[in-house]
Amino acid sequence: MTLHLVKLCVGADSAESLQASIDFRIEQARLAGLEEVTTHTTRMVPTRKDDLLEGGSLYWVIKGKIQVRQHLIDIRPFTDDAGIKRCDLVLEPRLILTRYQPRRPFQGWRYLKADDAPADMRLAAETKAMSDAMRQDLTELCLL
Repeated sequence: MTLHLVKLCVGADSAESLQASIDFRIEQARLAGLEEVTTHTTRMVPTRKDDLLEGGSLYWVIKGKIQVRQHLIDIRPFTDDAGIKRCDLVLEPRLILTRYQPRRPFQGWRYLKADDAPADMRLAAETKAMSDAMRQDLTELCLL
């Protein structure tokens, strides 16, 4: 059974800024000769790893709404230098825009059932060039 994660996106105020951050980190890794992989480190290790890696994604909440997702590729538990157990969520570097879905603030991550996940936004070429703000306004007017 496919399962997803949902997490608040801290430090990015739009899908574009999140993608720019991902692209920057990949470029920095490439220049340093490191593995070009997109990860997000979290303290809690998901116990339902098999369900998550069966086509699951990490859905990002940006400004109070789920707006994008990234496919989960792997979950790598490790212990940091301070002896604290953590894990790296290995993610596909490409963001997939989703329909907006409001979310209240929460800490950490939460499981998200496939039935409760917002649908991907299938955009025409014209709407892909739109800013997040315009896309959000058109969505609220039920025009997208």
